[in-house]
Amino acid sequence: MDSLIINGGKKLIGNIPISGSKNACLPMMIASLMTDEKMTLNNIPMLSDVKTLIAILKSLGTNIEYKKDNLHLHTKEIINHKASYDLVKKMRASFWVLAPLIAKKGYAEVSLPGGCAIGTRPIDIYLKMLKEMNINYSINNGYIVAKTESPIKGIKFKLEKKSVGCTHFFLMLACLASGTSKLSNAACEPEVIQLGMLLNKMGAKIKGLGSKQIIIEGVKKLNGTNETIPSDRIEAGTFAIAVSATGGEIKLENTNYEENKLLFNILEKTGSKINKSKNSITIEKTNDKIYPVNIKTSPYPGFPTDLQAQIMALMTISNGKSEIKENIFENRFMHVQELVRMGANIKLDKDRALIRGVKKLNGANVMATDLRASASLIIAGLAAIGKTSISRIYHLDRGFYNLESKLNNCGASIKRISE
Repeated sequence: MDSLIINGGKKLIGNIPISGSKNACLPMMIASLMTDEKMTLNNIPMLSDVKTLIAILKSLGTNIEYKKDNLHLHTKEIINHKASYDLVKKMRASFWVLAPLIAKKGYAEVSLPGGCAIGTRPIDIYLKMLKEMNINYSINNGYIVAKTESPIKGIKFKLEKKSVGCTHFFLMLACLASGTSKLSNAACEPEVIQLGMLLNKMGAKIKGLGSKQIIIEGVKKLNGTNETIPSDRIEAGTFAIAVSATGGEIKLENTNYEENKLLFNILEKTGSKINKSKNSITIEKTNDKIYPVNIKTSPYPGFPTDLQAQIMALMTISNGKSEIKENIFENRFMHVQELVRMGANIKLDKDRALIRGVKKLNGANVMATDLRASASLIIAGLAAIGKTSISRIYHLDRGFYNLESKLNNCGASIKRISE
């Protein structure tokens, strides 16, 4: 099991190219099951989650070839309707393959999902969608077995709580359903828009992307296409927070300012300078003062829960008190006890973290508990005095492509140790 050794206290200076978005890439790969024609996805980040999904798609019959960051997918025929536990348990998003399997073939067996332990994230909403579309299902031995004798029908459906995963799932189900479908209280995240745009390029008829109400007119067939994965806004945000903690100047290349506009406004309030150009953003931190800010996570365009742990690491060395309220997941403060091991002053009160900034963090042996928590510990280690050792770093490899080499190129001292 790999670990990272970080020698902290070094400023970050340099350019960082932002990789393709994991959160956009995964549903777009799954959408390739919805056509029997060839599809090419460019700018693929070859993360462990991507590798897991490649294995799942291959098991279902997809022919896949990877060349120079480009993924060529061709599901000429679905040869297997079962997504096994051994693969699905590794990544929650793999559960979404159920949608194209049932929409295209009328039958699917998919293991109940796994992934990071950051909340219960129940599947009852997915099951409710299936039921309302006249899709019969049962849960047998840890698998959802879904089938329909007739074409699935379009429905009107309202999400009780905004969910990116449920919105992805509905889009893929409804594209090949008969009639018109309407989803209310839909997620508005960029990754939802990107999936919808891909499906439209394949021949779907989707309107209202980016709004709370999406309307889908079902079609009989989708076509192959060629699409480029957009840059990862969470990766960009993580590096922006990192340089705000260490000091220095970093230019983020191939990134979208608007998708992270709220974060950049917040970082300016903490004392960083933000300069944007057409396809890049420069973050400069020249003074030692980090001003405290209060954060509430919420669905897009609010503050992303996927950056909550990282901004908390920054607040641990701010000049004052701050409060972070987690409104998306009920169990996403597992990084707190690890930050406390490094000298942070954090008190938890249900869904709130109360932080009193300290002058410095000290290097320590800590453990990554999930994907984004691992990033927060790296930020803390970069800003800390002395050496930090982070174990269970396999979480990091699920969502950050070449993170330590990108930081090392900007002056960080990070070494990966294989045990």
